Parts: sequence; C-alpha cells; structure tokens
Amino acid sequence: MQDFEKLGTFYIGKRYDTEAERLTDDLVLYDSKDLTTHAVIIGMTGSGKTGLGITLLEEAALDHIPVIALDPKGDMGNILLTFPNLSAEDFAPWINERSATDRGQSPFEFAAAQAELWRKGLGEWGQTAERISQLRKNVDLAIYTPGSNAGLPISVLQSFSAPDQALIDDVDLYRDRVQATATGILALLGVDSDPVSSREHILLSQLLDNAWRAGRDLDVPNLIAEIQDPPISKVGVMTIDTFFPAKDRFALAMRLNNLLAAPGFEAWMQGPPLKAKNLLYTEQGKPRISVMSIAHLDDAQRMFFVCMLLNELIAWMRAQQGTSSLRAILYMDELFGYMPPVANPPSKKLFLTLLKQARAYGLGLVLSTQNPVDLDYKGLSNTGTWFIGRLQTERDKARVMEGLEGASSGDFDKQAMERTIAGLGKRQFLLHNVHENEAVVFGTRWVMSYLAGPLTRDHIRTLMAAAKKKLLQ
Repeated sequence: MQDFEKLGTFYIGKRYDTEAERLTDDLVLYDSKDLTTHAVIIGMTGSGKTGLGITLLEEAALDHIPVIALDPKGDMGNILLTFPNLSAEDFAPWINERSATDRGQSPFEFAAAQAELWRKGLGEWGQTAERISQLRKNVDLAIYTPGSNAGLPISVLQSFSAPDQALIDDVDLYRDRVQATATGILALLGVDSDPVSSREHILLSQLLDNAWRAGRDLDVPNLIAEIQDPPISKVGVMTIDTFFPAKDRFALAMRLNNLLAAPGFEAWMQGPPLKAKNLLYTEQGKPRISVMSIAHLDDAQRMFFVCMLLNELIAWMRAQQGTSSLRAILYMDELFGYMPPVANPPSKKLFLTLLKQARAYGLGLVLSTQNPVDLDYKGLSNTGTWFIGRLQTERDKARVMEGLEGASSGDFDKQAMERTIAGLGKRQFLLHNVHENEAVVFGTRWVMSYLAGPLTRDHIRTLMAAAKKKLLQ
C-alpha cells in the first residue's frame, strides 16, 4: 500500500473504478492546502456525508490543524469516540441497544461485534490502533453546548466585546459585525428585523456602535439600561424620542429582560467567553477540535449563535498574518437555512465574507449539506473542492450541476459528469478539485471514530464530565 502518513496530505479513500464497479488499490490523498480555497460536501441522507466529514476532521487532527465544527445535527461529536484499544468495553456505552436486540445479542455481545467490525474495517484500509492514539495525542477534543450545561459551557451573552481598532477601521467589515450582532439579538427575541427599516435594529446598531467606538464592551444588563435611556440624543436628524418613543423602548427592554430571566437562560452567560483563539488552541498552544453542538437549540437561538461565532472568527482571522498554508478549518455540518439562494438571513453575509476573504489567512471552510436546492451557488462559485455523493431527486442533480459548472475552470463535460453522479453508491463521492487536472470518483476510507449517530445531551455530559470538572477548578 502507498504511504499515506505524509504531512499536508489527507488520506480520504481509494479510487473507484466506475466501469468495473469496484474499489481499486489507488489511494486518494488530498492536499490539505487545497482546503484554503474551501470545500463543499453535498449528498442525500445515507450517502456517507457524515463519514467523509469526520474523515476530514481526523486527518486535520493528525496534521495538528485546529478545527471549529458547527454541529446542528449532533453527529460531529462522534470524533470523540476514538478508542485506541478498540475494546468492547470502550464501545459498550455508545452502542444502540435496540440494534443489539434486533440481532438477538446482549448489549455487550453487540459492543464486542462492533469493536471487531472497527478493527477489521480499519485494517482493510491500512490503519492501525497507533493511528488512533496519534490522533488523541495531537489534539484536544471538546464539545461545547451553548445555552446548555451538557457539554463545556461558553458565554455568548455575558458581553458583546468591542472589536479591535483595525476591524473598526474596515468600514464594510465593521458594519457587517454591528448589523449581524443586532440581528442576532433581535432573532433571539423573535423580532424579524431589517437593518434599514426596523427601528429596533437601528437602535441596537447605534448603541453597539456608540459603545464599540469608545472601546467599551457592552453586556446585556447595560444594553437593557441603554435601550431605556440611550446615551445618544439623535438618530439621523430625529430626536431619539421622536424616532423611538420611551414607552416603546421600555417594551423592547422588557422583552430582553424577560429573555434574560427565563429559566435556563443563565447557561448562555456561563463559562469562558466566546473567543476563536481559545476554541482553536489550548492555553499551552495545543491544537483543538472544538465541536459546537447546537442540536438542542431552536432555530432563532441557532442563528444567533452561528452569527456570533462567525463574527468572532472573522475578527480573529483579520488579526492574523497572511499565509498560503492551511492554518485552521471551519466545518459546518448542515448549511441548510444559513446560506439560501434568495433569502438573506444574517448568517449569509458572514459566510460569504469568509468564503471571499478567509483564504488569504489560511482559514479553510468545509460546508456540508443534504439540501442542494437551498444553496447560494453564486456564493460557492469560488469554492475549489466539491465532494458530491448520491443525490435524491433530478432537481437536486440539476442544481448541483449548475453550481459545479459555475465553479469549474476550463472545459466542463456536463453529460459525463451527470452520468458519473447518477451512478454513485453509498460512501462513494465525486471529487472535483480545481487544483487537479481531472475529477476522481472514490470510496471513503473507514473512519477511526465510532459512528454512533447523533449524540444525546446525556452522551455529551458523559464525554465532557472530566473536562468540565477541570474547567471549574
């Protein structure tokens, strides 16, 4: 077998011969620096998308590359289920007991069978227990649960931190940050706001701008106080009371206060502050795989958190020196609703900013979805790598072909590509990489992580118990 343990190379699978309908022995080794031009993974449920995503995270870990993984479905936490001993005891807490019953096995017998399946699967793909040990050694693995105490806590609402002067001086970037923060806060309140016409949005934007330009962080209690008694006298040419009467401002302040007082909401204000640097590296400088589990949140809370995280990541990115190598990865496990083709949720502009600017700073985006119709393909036109798996409908295929054609440089054989995509099976992907001369069909390698399915809050609590105890000491 070819050597796949090379720095800067991701071992993701083996070539698939579409005519002979079999895997070949040719390894597919992906050049990690190609991720600086970003990647998109598209495939229906059951296509093997999660496995491919976790494969990329595993390879990043082996190469000491930190990752922030946004996890709306709960699958990416499986990266923590990496067991160097590959023993039944390791697998037992994570198996599906119903699957054991269906097979007429006790839970422990099923766990032993799963451990053996993993040992055999890894062996067939040339991987050893030592490789799993190396992964665990190279990175710190963590699951954060904003708004919940199941995983590691992270404080998102304790303070809206003032950005540094360099970001404030960038007019477009600063405006986007102010608008996205205001939109996120109002989304939490259930207020559908427009940055141009909504007086709630305009007031919050003015308050944030006023505080940040003075170098002042704004926490929620102060924000509530400033909504009632603004430190500004005018909005445009109107007095503040004409633009937004005191009675109406009080009603908005009450909504924010009631949200703050709601049972369980204190979890949003516990833990270390949301800082990209701390999610990417430990205090000792060790790279991290930080899974941001948001499956437990409602849609408005998810949008708020995603916007706050992307804002923070953009600020961190702009403070870095430029580089052509891969410095870090942002992985999004389901893009549906965050970058649609027509609507403009607050997350869309932030993702588009990252897709345009992150390359210069060595930050690679990997965006995954099972909803290809709901993607802004114009925004993805500069994406260098496309992983395309099985697709469900002709409409899905047509939309993906449209996007792929827009992202292709040079000749594009649409009919040949359509035939290839139509013939893909489970765990098979078409890899279209603008840095390579031809597209490749491959089968994904066996993942080192145990794919237990979406993790429950109890699972996450068990996995992060020791880390939480250490954090609170």
